[in-house]
Amino acid sequence: MNAQQPLVSIISPTYNHEKFISDCVESVLAQTYNNWEMIIVDDGSTDSTYAIACDYARKYSRIKSLTQKNIGIFRLGETYNFALKQCTGKYVAILEGDDVWLPGKLQIQVDDLEKKPECVLSWGKAYLSAIDLSNNYYLAPRNDKDVNLFYNKPVGVFLKKFIYNTLIPALTIVIRRDALLEIGGFVQGFNLPLVDIPTTLELLMRGEFAYIDEPLGNWRIYPNQVTKTYTGQMTTSYYALIKSFMQRFPEAFEDHGLTKKVIDNHFRNRLVMSYSRSGRYKLIRKDFKGARKDYLHSITHYGLTQPVWKLRSVVGIFFSFFRMDVEWLARLIGNDSYKKENPKRTL
Repeated sequence: MNAQQPLVSIISPTYNHEKFISDCVESVLAQTYNNWEMIIVDDGSTDSTYAIACDYARKYSRIKSLTQKNIGIFRLGETYNFALKQCTGKYVAILEGDDVWLPGKLQIQVDDLEKKPECVLSWGKAYLSAIDLSNNYYLAPRNDKDVNLFYNKPVGVFLKKFIYNTLIPALTIVIRRDALLEIGGFVQGFNLPLVDIPTTLELLMRGEFAYIDEPLGNWRIYPNQVTKTYTGQMTTSYYALIKSFMQRFPEAFEDHGLTKKVIDNHFRNRLVMSYSRSGRYKLIRKDFKGARKDYLHSITHYGLTQPVWKLRSVVGIFFSFFRMDVEWLARLIGNDSYKKENPKRTL
């Protein structure tokens, strides 16, 4: 281990990830960058996740395996900040228990951050993958004409892009610990079942970002994960977060033409799509009653916005009464958006 290399503290919250946690830890052990510590915090799993993590901790002194009584994802900030108190590194990296890194990930990001002291955070692309890590179907985020905004230079310029897309894959995030402590640690709130979005939003106003224009890991996509379980609720909560942020930083919003009317219109459209998607994910899980509820919410709320998505919701309600999902129809008509959200039908 090179003592001159800065220490990276890796925070890995996990819950019932017995099928994934070994892949996660092995991807850390495979890093070409060696000066790291890994803090795994198990949120009271009912499977063997914690036992597997403890096996690794016994074999490798750089891995610490901790557990706690289950507090759930709506108190995830407490879990992250508990882990943060154990961290001693210059940098803090996020790697949740069902994701994996590519071998050169930490080396690339630490080298870049060491050359850019003005940057508070590093992030990059990730493969979105099936549950078995096969069938990587595109990189997140996609390249576009606004790629320079990803560096958040000058500070705050990434705000508009981030509000519209929230496109930073959590598993790619590496934060300067000093910057993280300055904002009080990881941020949650607004009934969001995650910490990466509100924390990144705070840091966005504090410094530039070091963007890595290449894939750094694999982000597993499957129907039971948080983003698929709370799709509509997350958008509603994110809307509340952005409105609060707008009150705190009105000048930053004005600089980007983000008026209250613009924000409201954006989220009305987004909420129609989110509740329609939520209905589809519930059909996949055979929660037909829940699917109807979300589809109906998509249809009856937010005015006449997104008529195509409202029509999808009408079709979804029909399928729910016959206890069917819509995946076979999506495959039949070759709907690209459905393919991208569900890369492998066996998920």
